[in-house]
Amino acid sequence: MKYYLAIDIGASSGRHIIGHYENEQLILEEIYRFPNGVINQNNHLIWDIDNLFLNIKKGIKLCLEKYSQIESLAIDTWGCDYVLMNKNQVIYPCYAYRDNRTNSIIDEVHKKIPFEKLYNISGSQFQNFNTIYQLYEDKVSGRLKKADSFLMIPEYLTYKLTGIKMKEFTNAGTTGLYDINTLKVSQEIVDKLQFPEFVKEKVYKPSTLVGDLKEDIIQEVGGNIKVKLCCSHDTASAIECLKMDDEIYISSGTWSLLGIKTKTPITTLKAQQANYSNEFGPNYIRFQKNIMGLWIIQNLAKELSLSFTDMVSLASSSKYNELIDVNDECFKAPKDMKKEIISYLSNRKMILPKNNADLINLVYHSLAFSYQQAIEELEEITNKKFKKIYIVGGGAKNKYLNELTKFYTQKEVIALPIEATSIGNLMMQMEEKNESRS
Repeated sequence: MKYYLAIDIGASSGRHIIGHYENEQLILEEIYRFPNGVINQNNHLIWDIDNLFLNIKKGIKLCLEKYSQIESLAIDTWGCDYVLMNKNQVIYPCYAYRDNRTNSIIDEVHKKIPFEKLYNISGSQFQNFNTIYQLYEDKVSGRLKKADSFLMIPEYLTYKLTGIKMKEFTNAGTTGLYDINTLKVSQEIVDKLQFPEFVKEKVYKPSTLVGDLKEDIIQEVGGNIKVKLCCSHDTASAIECLKMDDEIYISSGTWSLLGIKTKTPITTLKAQQANYSNEFGPNYIRFQKNIMGLWIIQNLAKELSLSFTDMVSLASSSKYNELIDVNDECFKAPKDMKKEIISYLSNRKMILPKNNADLINLVYHSLAFSYQQAIEELEEITNKKFKKIYIVGGGAKNKYLNELTKFYTQKEVIALPIEATSIGNLMMQMEEKNESRS
């Protein structure tokens, strides 16, 4: 029996999942789970990249203690964020996408390349944390001048295991640097923003073999495992596991990614105005929109010391029906989410929630309503009506949110409470590709 290891790291937690086939069915077993989250350091939000790597090694060791022979492993994480490097040295800190450091340079970037032009080239929706803006801020601050390479988060963690730097295709698609038609870094973007040539390093497709674990890692974890590339952008892995009709998907977690698979990019004016993005799948485009997702709920859970089960129970008891724009910038990284919501409502002379049940219900309804709005935009852009919504990710287990999604969108909701990202990660490892780093 062959065993494979998916290391799937999200904004709030990471997990090591072993997969194997038994009677033609993929069996998953979670071996190790660890917390993750942004850290406030010197008034900036950063990732503790060293602690992430320590947890990765700890999880691999536990996996090898239970399964002495594992065919391969691969790592997926969120997109956009990266590690700057000078030779083999990290240029700290590793900034998190919720940090506000790019706010001061957005206008400067758009003076050099208007967003309309950027969208026509890259097909990437505007998000102030897109890699292109983060790299430009690093250029302005002088950090980029010290670097000779940069690796997206899963690429860096893979490098730490193997000593080999390899860039992966689907995560490259989150940077905003690539021409959506040629699938290569845009020379026009590089020239106009005066980026160094190392941003054009070769990218490799999912399933590519990276190599073996380094000798010191082998000694530390108790064995060797071959390391491969999966769809290292977690959403790409999640959607890859969906064998669905030509319908809508929602990858529901800290973010909600709502979209469809297409054969060709869509970069029309309507698509740009609706802020839809064209991101790379292994052999297709994911035309999708980032929605704030369960981030607001996750923050309220911490602030109110409530379990997600208790939150759903409270919300379903409320009749409060005000709505907020969950994508408003004020909800991106507030110090106090509850106060931010109350402030949002007060500033707009809206009825305030009487209790926590109202507050939580407000968020769930607002999130489902945002799905309705995004789908209306999607149907107008594509000139097509969709009948079904496939939901994967942690949010697929939330029956109350699924019911509200069905109510607001008037679509059939098919919730798949599965480890979609880990399954997609494992599927790519199990595929055989001829491409290698040589």
